Order: sequence, then C-alpha cells, then structure tokens
Amino acid sequence: MASAAILAGGRASRFGGRDKSALVVGGRSILDRQVEELAQVADDVMLVVGEEAPAPRSDLRLVRDRVSGCGPLGGLDAALAAARHDALLLVACDMPFITARLLGHLLALTAEADAIVPRTERGYHPLCAAYTRGCQAAIAVRLDRRQLRMVDFLADVRVRVVDGAELAALGDHHRLLSNVNTPVEYDGLDRTIGHEL
Repeated sequence: MASAAILAGGRASRFGGRDKSALVVGGRSILDRQVEELAQVADDVMLVVGEEAPAPRSDLRLVRDRVSGCGPLGGLDAALAAARHDALLLVACDMPFITARLLGHLLALTAEADAIVPRTERGYHPLCAAYTRGCQAAIAVRLDRRQLRMVDFLADVRVRVVDGAELAALGDHHRLLSNVNTPVEYDGLDRTIGHEL
C-alpha cells in the first residue's frame, strides 16, 4: 500500500476562511469523499494542517507543518516526513471528484520517478499527485530559500507527467482535477451531483 496526505492547512482566503474540506457535494463532505477513495489505495491516510487544525477524525492521522507559513510545499514536506511508506499521494482538501482509479494509477508509476504529476491544458496539477521520499532533499532546499511554488520545485526532481490520452483513459480530467477555490466555483459544480452550503 502507500501513504496519502490531504492538505488542509490553507487559509481559504477566497472562501472567507471556511474549511473547504467540510463543503457538501452530493450529500457528503469533500473530506468524506476523499477518504473513501484514498482508503482504496492507501493504508496510511493523514490530514496535514497548518497552525489551526480542524477537528481530527479517528481514521486520519493529524500531521502539522514542520515549517510554518510555507503553503503546499511545506505541507508536502511534513507529509513525506510523517509517511509510513516511500510512496505518498498528495491531494488538496478541496477536490471532490478524485477517484481511486486515478490515484492508483499515479501510485503505480512511482517506481519511474520522484514525482508523478498530471498535466492538462491548465498546466501541472501538483496538488493531486504522487511523490516519493526522493523529493525530500529538493524540498528542504526550496523551503530554506523560501522558494515555495510547487511547480518550480518540480524542476529539481525526476518527474513523470501524466497527460493526454493517458489521463483521458482515467476519466474526464476537468472533473477529476476540479477544485473549489471560491463560492462561485462551488456553485458551479456539476448540478447533477447536487450540493448545499
């Protein structure tokens, strides 16, 4: 199996500071949906938080950032340090439609590179990706220099890109990789699923 980390340490400033993992999509919270999918491919699931932690769940390990104020890269650093396996899935807490099929595919490729990252016409999606401990040294250097962009860090490690037909075979990437940054995006989720504020 593998480790998995749900990044929940952001301030959600574009969403009024609200806990986006608690948003309801299709009758269930995004967090519940994610845990169900992650549990199919990972036996070590963590919730990575910054300074303020949401109420922990009994089925998730709570992991705090080791270096505060460093955004998702700091979350990845904490997750890799706490992971019980070499391979780690990383997902942002506001992605309601990730699937075990997509996540399992990313994990299966970790023997090929340090980072397995989907790429679409919008660019890389480093917050729905698989990483190995081979990334830790490069992350430490970036954190020390306060160079915190996830996409920039990818230049320092071996990357296996998942795009094009390979990604299409796993489902509609617009749906799989969608996230909720603002109330408008939340309102725009697939209305056939249904959601409530």
